[in-house]
This record gives sequence, structure tokens and C-alpha cells, in this order.
Amino acid sequence: MSFREWWGDYKAEVFFGLAAAIVVVLSTWLSRFIPDAVFDNILTPFFNTCTFAVAVSGALVIFRHSEGMRIRLFWGCALLAWGLGDLVYLICWMVAPMQLMNMGAEHITVHELLLGNLLGWVMTLYPTESLRPGWLTWKTVLWQLLPLCCLVALDYLVPLNLWPIIALYPYGLLVIVLTHIRAYRIWCENNYSTLDYIDVQWIIRYCIMLFIIGANYVYICTTHGHARSFTQQWCVVFMLVYCTEQILYRKDPWWELGVKDESEAFSPAEEPCEEECLPEAASDGPDDAMRRKLDAWMETEKPYLNPEFKLIDLRAVLPTNRTYLSQFINNTYGCSFYHFVNGYRIEEAKRLLREQPDMKIADVAARSGFSSPNVFSTVFSKEMGVGPREWSKAQSE
Repeated sequence: MSFREWWGDYKAEVFFGLAAAIVVVLSTWLSRFIPDAVFDNILTPFFNTCTFAVAVSGALVIFRHSEGMRIRLFWGCALLAWGLGDLVYLICWMVAPMQLMNMGAEHITVHELLLGNLLGWVMTLYPTESLRPGWLTWKTVLWQLLPLCCLVALDYLVPLNLWPIIALYPYGLLVIVLTHIRAYRIWCENNYSTLDYIDVQWIIRYCIMLFIIGANYVYICTTHGHARSFTQQWCVVFMLVYCTEQILYRKDPWWELGVKDESEAFSPAEEPCEEECLPEAASDGPDDAMRRKLDAWMETEKPYLNPEFKLIDLRAVLPTNRTYLSQFINNTYGCSFYHFVNGYRIEEAKRLLREQPDMKIADVAARSGFSSPNVFSTVFSKEMGVGPREWSKAQSE
């Protein structure tokens, strides 16, 4: 893989990593020159005010452009919860001083445990709903919070030092979120033919940011470290802005197919209507007839040249339900719908590269049905082992 192709594949991750590193390094360096009194009395309430403004304004934007999407509503609620936490802190600081965070203490207090864990739980609502739509109900929410409430009650009533276990509770929720990624990707590959809908890197970046913020929270609660507290404020603002932008512009695969509940997405397949989509054949089974009909349609109509080609578009030739179509592709061709369609696109790209070796990669990608040159280079390199330009040069030698 050439550097250009590698850059196209991982450009977003590089920019994200650089931005996060700049935030951490710059804030840590700046904190060395800030006196404790200035930080406690001026900068801390100032940053909390900024975080409150960012969270509330982001929530208003999300609610205004929610378009009825539950995942956006969940993120808007998460932003409001974060803003409310900052508002409570500011009120306590200005009106009725209350020590919510006892920095430098030997252990975290019950107030700190509740505040940190509840905010951590709220921030896992969006990725959970994104990976498993409709799974979050009042019942599942109560089951998630029950262990936390029991642990905090024990820590408060019984002379036991349970704060290390309670502090790790949000990380347990993150692990649960990560376990759903594989099933989510498989479902996307069975329903879409473009990487635009199969991006799971966003959830990895989201979880990394939550992990960093959670680790910083525990650190600043147990040590009097202004450097970590200063970094925490910048990381929170960065995360809220970055995630709000991603949520507004990221394509949601469930919403595109009208799936509002995961039980609908993974419902048992219905039998196909043979009278509508299958030709009469005495010797062939239904799957053989469907395969011949689909192969002929793909060769003549070339629907794969449309970058937005989806599994449900197969109903034009095989009018049956989406779940059965997905199972038919997997069982008949031994691959997902994504790999099935991109096999045709790769062959089309190879034909163009052989016939017109001087054609620009962007033109080859567009005429082969890929959504972008970066996606084309990624898919081609994974399938052929080399980039499209290298493959073209090898064919001409």
C-alpha cells in the first residue's frame, strides 16, 4: 500500500490523534504557569461556564436537527445532562459553596462517585443506541443503574473502601458497548455496499475519549493536580464539540433503512414469494433460479455502479423481504452483500485500468460505483493486495 493510499484510509484517525495530543500537551504545559489560587477561583468556574455553554448550545442544535432520530435525541439528552452538572457546580460555587470534589483526599467521596458515574453512564447512551437501536428502555436503564446504586449505598453505609470498584463501573459499560461492534459491522455489511455506512472507527474514537476523561477524573479526585484538571476541561470541550459535529453529519445505517428497533433488524426471515420473483423451473431449486436471475440482472443492468446501492434495491428483481435477501446472499455466494457488490465494482475497475491505464483514480472510482477515491483505494488494496495504480503498472509490464 502506497503512502497516498494509507493516508486516504487513516487520514481521519491521524487528524483525530493529532488534535487530541495537542489538547493534552498544550493544556498540560500551560497549567505549569498558572498559580493555584488563579486556577481555583477564576479558571475553573470559567471553564465550567464554557463547558455549560458548549453542552447546552450543542443540545439545542441537536434537538433542532434531530429529524425524529432517537440516537440524536439521546445525544442531546447527554449534552443537557453534562450541562446541568456544570450548572450545579457553578451555582454551588457562587451561591452555596459545596465541596463536590475534594482534590488531594485519600479516597473519592460518595458525591464524586455519583457525579462521575452518572455522567459516565449518560455518555454511553448514544453509542448504545447507535449500535442497538431500541434496546434502551426504562427497564434496561434501571438494570444498568441498579449495580451502581447498590455499590454506592454499601460504600456509604458500610465501612468498606469500595471506591476503586465503583470508579471502574463506567468502564464496564464501555466494554459492553464495544462487544456490540462486531454484530453492528456484520449487519452493515449485509445491508450496504459502501464503507460510508460501515464505519466503526467513530465508536472507537468515542470510547477512547471517554476512557481518557474517566481516567483523568479519577486522577484529579485523588491528587491535587491542576495539570490534569486543566487537561480535563479541554478534553471535555473537545469531545463535546467533536462528537456533536460527527453526530450531525455521520450517516446512520439504521435510519436509512427505516429500522427503529434491533428486533426488526434481526427478525426471523420470512419465506420468499416464489410466484413473484422466481421463474418456473422443474429441475432447479428456488435458490438456483434466484441466483441465475440475480446474476443476469447484475450483468445487464449494472446496479452496482450506483454508489448508494443497498440490499433492499435487490427487490427490483427479487421482491422479498430484506432479511431473506441477506441470508440468500450469504448462503449462495458465501459472502456479505458488501463483498458481493464490491466484487463487481473491482472487476469493473480492473477493466477500466486495463483499457485506459492513464485514467485518473478518481475517475476510475466514480465510473466503478465507489463513493470516493479513498474508499476505492481501500477496497481495491484489500482485495488485490496492491493499490490500483500499482496493479495497473504491473498489468502494463
